[in-house]
Amino acid sequence: MALPILDPYPRGWQNPINARASAALEAAGAWDTAPTEFFCSGAKALSLTFTYTRGAAGGAFDWQIEASPYSGDTFGPAGAGVWANQTALAVGAVALGLDTQSQVQAEYITYGSQGAAIETVIVGPIYLAGVIERLRIQARESADGVIGAPGTLQITAELF
Repeated sequence: MALPILDPYPRGWQNPINARASAALEAAGAWDTAPTEFFCSGAKALSLTFTYTRGAAGGAFDWQIEASPYSGDTFGPAGAGVWANQTALAVGAVALGLDTQSQVQAEYITYGSQGAAIETVIVGPIYLAGVIERLRIQARESADGVIGAPGTLQITAELF
């Protein structure tokens, strides 16, 4: 039985979203030069489906979410970045009576192939909190893989 739709999709949504057309990754492990941008206004979460065919044994790809709280590049405050990378947080050890230092850095994720056949993996849900206006996912053949023989990657996104 299908569940009722509680909130209709906000204007600009289109599920599923072809976040990266199936194509070879850039040469020499370079990030995509023009990742596909899509609107996600009001979305609370995101799931991503990656379909990868390695270019050589040991192939792997990296991916990173870039998010913008602005509906267009010209809407950010002067001097502020418009796109932000996903982050990883390492929470510091808590000791009674002392401040705790945590660390945050930009993050990317690597997937390593298991064989020569096409591989499909799903990641999510990824929490968006409804405050992100636009997303894009950049990808590259990982330095942990074989950058001299980039594989083929396609990314599908689903907002909810």
